[in-house]
Amino acid sequence: MKIDDVLEHYRPNVGVVLFNRQGEVFLGRRVGDFSDLGEEKDAFRWQFPQGGVDEDEDIVEAAFRELKEETGVSSAQLLTLTPGWIAYDFPKGYRKKNWRGQRQKWAAMLFQGADTEVDLDADDHQEFDQWRWGELEEAPALIVPFKRKIYEEVVAAFTPLRDFLRSAQ
Repeated sequence: MKIDDVLEHYRPNVGVVLFNRQGEVFLGRRVGDFSDLGEEKDAFRWQFPQGGVDEDEDIVEAAFRELKEETGVSSAQLLTLTPGWIAYDFPKGYRKKNWRGQRQKWAAMLFQGADTEVDLDADDHQEFDQWRWGELEEAPALIVPFKRKIYEEVVAAFTPLRDFLRSAQ
């Protein structure tokens, strides 16, 4: 069985790690919780912007669209994308349609606006109710456990980029 055959059972998704010029990352607190999965009500709600890729949509277009919908941010520059797909399985009881999980590509972007540009109500389907700048390495401990491995891979992939941004200060 080829890897593409396996990945077709995973929903295409894009995530965005938005860096500010100090090398900090945007972290949003999800509306809702994972208590239906046995997690504490307010646990593991912080994450990066992410969402589904529409049929025939380019990954980069999807990344900018998701960033705008979830954060209101349009003043961003694409720095890089992770190569290939990174996949994770949904836990039992958390199925979305007939998907086994999600396959993701991650975009690193540089925020070029002012913090006042962030508008969590920018879209009619609000994803986040709070946001803050944080450290890249914080993210895996803040995300729901079934996504933690993905976040660890994203942190490893983008740490050199973060270090470069900080060295340019």
